[in-house]
Amino acid sequence: MASYSTNEFRSGLKVLLENEPCVILENEFVKPGKGQAFNRVKLRNLNSGRVWERTFKSGESLEAADVVDKEMEYLYTDGEFWHFMLTDGSYEQYAADKKAVGDTINWLKEQDVYEVTLYNNAPITVSPPNFVELEVVETDPGLKGDTAQGGSKPATLSTGAVVKVPLFVNQGEILKIDTRTGDYVSRVSNK
Repeated sequence: MASYSTNEFRSGLKVLLENEPCVILENEFVKPGKGQAFNRVKLRNLNSGRVWERTFKSGESLEAADVVDKEMEYLYTDGEFWHFMLTDGSYEQYAADKKAVGDTINWLKEQDVYEVTLYNNAPITVSPPNFVELEVVETDPGLKGDTAQGGSKPATLSTGAVVKVPLFVNQGEILKIDTRTGDYVSRVSNK
């Protein structure tokens, strides 16, 4: 199994810490005036989602986590599991539980592609693309000239997520949403 030395640590690297798969969120190299240099590392446990902060002396190493990121198409949910299919031509399917899907549930749209992280051949996290296009299924009608500064109103999307949108957005429109913040970006023109 591969291992990474402290000089190879970087954000996004997946390692094993206490036999748990983790991803490095932040890595700071510290060289104090006295004593040995060290790395201050912030990691997120991929199973529990818990964030750890640890220090490693220069030259220490961590084992690489046996995790694989795969592009998969979202198929459907049966109420208990969310089913994804590989897009590489093998059409292999994986079922992710609620813990693996997490907050991505707000952005799941059938036939869209998501990044699924597999650990021991089972999905542990599902990451949405940065932007998704979803339909507005419910919102209050906006009135012309309602405000000079451009207010906002809540809109329920086809996935059940509620986002703040400008007053001119109407029911049935397709919107581009930033999944990292949950913010409205723009309307998508229907061609």
